[in-house]
Amino acid sequence: MTTALDPDVRRVLDGTPIAHLASVLPDGGPHTVPVWIGTHGDQVVILTGPHSRKARNLRRDPRVALSLTPADNPFHPVIIRGHVTEWLEGDAAWEVIDEVSAKYTGGPYSRDQERVVALIDPDRQTVGVS
Repeated sequence: MTTALDPDVRRVLDGTPIAHLASVLPDGGPHTVPVWIGTHGDQVVILTGPHSRKARNLRRDPRVALSLTPADNPFHPVIIRGHVTEWLEGDAAWEVIDEVSAKYTGGPYSRDQERVVALIDPDRQTVGVS
């Protein structure tokens, strides 16, 4: 069952923050990368290459942590912990990818590289310093 997104979290996700996604490497170490981020219903979405390090990490261990800040208030962090519950590929993925790309660039994402979308169910959402 998907937890509803906190309205303050959704407001930040609907903007253009750069999120930092943490996943788990095969040796148990942390791996973190900046990502574009968005929403799909009450799920958080990121896009990536299907064979990227983050995709391989998340397919093996779906746990994820995200840290982001609204562009208008970098001292008001949003932290999300959750897990990837589904992967979108093909036309379904490109529909979401283009929505996320339009937020950041004003247009669709280039079709030069293969992309997939990870759907993340939030387990915990924190807004502000805690």
